[in-house]
Amino acid sequence: MPEQSASVSPALSQPPAQAQVTGRFLRMLSIILELLAAVREADERAEFGGLTARARVLEAETNALEREIEDACLVAFAAGLSERELAFYLMVFRSLANLERVGDYAFSVARDLETYAPRARSSTLQDLLPLIRLLSEMVERLAYAFAERDLTAARDVMRLDFEQVDALYEQMQRASLTRLIERPEDNEVALTAGRMARNLERLGDHLVNVAERLETLMLHDQRAGLL
Repeated sequence: MPEQSASVSPALSQPPAQAQVTGRFLRMLSIILELLAAVREADERAEFGGLTARARVLEAETNALEREIEDACLVAFAAGLSERELAFYLMVFRSLANLERVGDYAFSVARDLETYAPRARSSTLQDLLPLIRLLSEMVERLAYAFAERDLTAARDVMRLDFEQVDALYEQMQRASLTRLIERPEDNEVALTAGRMARNLERLGDHLVNVAERLETLMLHDQRAGLL
């Protein structure tokens, strides 16, 4: 019987320096998942103590990884790159600001949740869960798309944002406005809930920005016959 060749993940076939950048970039996405999971689990259990401290630790790791990846990209730019390598490093370099903002928005949600949860009704907090779960799915699809150069997964990120994130955001904003009208004495909590919804929606926008760059990179590789 003829031997069947096993497919090799694109991340495993990269030059060492590029593979290291890929690993760090994926770790940044993994940290975002951890942060969203911490927020979701705290919300589900209604146990919010220590959430901000946990988020701060994860944010610090994200910032350190961002600096390491930025330095690695600058070294690569100075060394001279092939067209394909340059496209990869530019995609990563330009996406760092997006991932930093994703982490900032997630941290802000975690901090607000711990601060205002004791004063908020459970229904207000439960409204966050569908959007947090959806954003977690988007991060997972983005990580898979980046590691495996999977165009469908990258487009899933954009589709989920377009079809579901915006609708959930509008739903949460309407709920916050309704509570503000019904219970004006809780205006600070209602406004904070609206801010958390807005931050989660913007988090999704930044994930889409990364997915769009990744799509461009993969389409370029496809045209060159490299995918």
